[in-house]
Amino acid sequence: MTNSSTKSAIITGSSGGIGGSIAKRLAKDGFSAVVNYAGNAAPAEALVADIKSGGGRAIAVQADVAIAADVERLFKESMDAFGKPDLVVHCAGIMPLFPIASGDVAAFDKVIATNLRGTFLVFAQAAQHVPDGGRIIAFSSSVLAKSFPTYGAYIASKAGVEGMVHVLANELRGRNITVNAVAPGPVATDLFLKGKSDALIDQLKKMSPLERLGVPQDIANLVSFLAGPEGGWINSQVLRANGGFA
Repeated sequence: MTNSSTKSAIITGSSGGIGGSIAKRLAKDGFSAVVNYAGNAAPAEALVADIKSGGGRAIAVQADVAIAADVERLFKESMDAFGKPDLVVHCAGIMPLFPIASGDVAAFDKVIATNLRGTFLVFAQAAQHVPDGGRIIAFSSSVLAKSFPTYGAYIASKAGVEGMVHVLANELRGRNITVNAVAPGPVATDLFLKGKSDALIDQLKKMSPLERLGVPQDIANLVSFLAGPEGGWINSQVLRANGGFA
């Protein structure tokens, strides 16, 4: 890794929730943070202002990870501002739920485009631009082990992400670049809690032996470890940060 004063990180899908918490933690760790968002600029700009007010460096860049030209531009704008990214954390993803029997091809294609194609595009740019000694972190999900109804498209997309993590780690042999995935269990974000009853949330809490939902900081702590000097021997792994959920 480069000197702490010049490290930079691209964090996709980081205008709020888990991604936002990761961006704040990495800025605290000394990374210049590139806060990526797909649509709404206001939360991303607010996060950038928050990081700057704490003495950190950050910019916000709009890009849809499913669009190749957007991902190329994301990396270009990042490098124009902060140089080559020492760390790429790919958080961006969507999770519409629907049964396989619905045959909803449009919804399926959208999930695959954002979650799987998006990972491929981000990985491609990261493999080209992350310098030797850097880190690449993708996001999967601990729901893979549960096979819940209506999660078919989402689980298929994240299974593909896990497969690509292992392949990219092998493709980057000799460059001292680690490639890992973080697979959270249920995390108390606005996106996760929306539309769920108190009874369902309580049920989800009890699925973990620790009997609580994760919080975004739990995931940010793991990303910080993987991105730091002590995480350098962890490679080609899927780390299931879920409190024993699965």
